[in-house]
Amino acid sequence: MDREIATFGGGCFWGVEWVFRRVPGVLDVVCGYAGGHVPDPTYELVCTDTTGHAEVVQVTFDPERVSYEQLLEVFWAMHDPTQRNRQGPDFGTQYRSIILTHSDEQRRAAEASRERARARFARPIATEIRPLEAFYPAEEYHQRYYDRTGKTPYCHVLPVEVLRGLGADV
Repeated sequence: MDREIATFGGGCFWGVEWVFRRVPGVLDVVCGYAGGHVPDPTYELVCTDTTGHAEVVQVTFDPERVSYEQLLEVFWAMHDPTQRNRQGPDFGTQYRSIILTHSDEQRRAAEASRERARARFARPIATEIRPLEAFYPAEEYHQRYYDRTGKTPYCHVLPVEVLRGLGADV
């Protein structure tokens, strides 16, 4: 089986992870940090808003079952990409909307999807698109947070129609 990796940030990584785990064809989702200039950051360090890192998820997926373009549609539908350096009540650069690409092909697809998404939002899209330089997995207590605690996301939307279109049972 072929596997590909995509990296997205759209606010608190707990909610982004929770949504992507519901996408058919997604094999794994890991919360972590990327986009900054400090090696091996910790949650406490990232929260100082001085490392440049965003809370992101790294999504491993089967491209035979779900395409990168379909994952982008889920990304745009789950959060408000017009908010700069925040999502819902969370604010700071670690909560920014960002797509970190793994190839030129992903970059082109992400840029094209951002152009299509612009028509859906009244305000300008703030989402950054740039190459992934390094991904650092978050501490274990951040992984599968909502599944472990039984809590529900507070600043992300479960894009039911998009997920149903991908064959999810939601």
